[in-house]
Amino acid sequence: MQELIFQDVYGQTCLKDTHFPWPKYSGKVRDIYDLGEKLLLISTDRLSAFDRAIALIPHKGVLLNQLSAWWFARTEHIIANHVLKIPAPPAMIVKKCTPLAIEMVVRGYITGSTNTALWTLYSEGQREFFGTILPDKLSKNSRLPAPILTPTSKDKEHDRPLALKDLAHIPQLTPALWQQMSSAALKLFNFASELLLAKGLILVDTKYEFGLDEQGKLLLIDELHTSDSSRYWDHTDWLAAMQSQREPKSFDKELIRLWYKAHSNPYEDAVLPEAPAELIDEVSQRYLMLYERITGMTIKEEHWSLQSANQLLS
Repeated sequence: MQELIFQDVYGQTCLKDTHFPWPKYSGKVRDIYDLGEKLLLISTDRLSAFDRAIALIPHKGVLLNQLSAWWFARTEHIIANHVLKIPAPPAMIVKKCTPLAIEMVVRGYITGSTNTALWTLYSEGQREFFGTILPDKLSKNSRLPAPILTPTSKDKEHDRPLALKDLAHIPQLTPALWQQMSSAALKLFNFASELLLAKGLILVDTKYEFGLDEQGKLLLIDELHTSDSSRYWDHTDWLAAMQSQREPKSFDKELIRLWYKAHSNPYEDAVLPEAPAELIDEVSQRYLMLYERITGMTIKEEHWSLQSANQLLS
């Protein structure tokens, strides 16, 4: 069986799927392989939105995996993480943990287009968000007085916003763990926001996931500050956008989310339209631009390959 499945998208090669000889779980974006005490995470070029994979974006998997690795290395002073090795551009070997069934979503601005987005809920009349009461007459994309936590459930099909009372029903989540997680999430957000401000970027919102290792130690897991898990704006463009009441230029998947909302019912339609070539290319370029602006590095464009599964473990 072919180990790497590629697909041509408007003349560019995308990693669509993988098949390695270990127990596998396929997420919307990543393929996860059980190596015993470790996990192998492969970031494909699949793009997920509206609780489904909707497109393939060239270079996306490599860019997101490398950006996660960059952030993990720079936030170990805040909390330890699960990364052990980066054996290939789109691959990460991590310590196996028991994930806590909660996504720690931190928001610094009121925006979004999905059903669980802060702006969507606010525009429908909701004012209380996980214990924080927002004032009336906020405008879309405006900055919040301070970053807020709006955790969601971690479900295979559809995440839902949580209330304070829901915390008691999350397996293994003790008050002490909650305090540690919420403190770490806000520290991570503030640290990244300050670092990015010097680069002219805004971390609008993001999500963090945590797990327990076999000793019961809390670790930061999954991905970190990627264009899939976070929303980024250019600071100068955001200021101009607020003046002209337009959407800020984003460096994440919001651009393609807005296109699908305008051309389909992405939560209900069984078959979605194919995104045009110029949109796919623009999203790919924005992911690349963000990586380069944050890290100060470039990713080589030549096609990478893996000769065998064992190459990942050598």
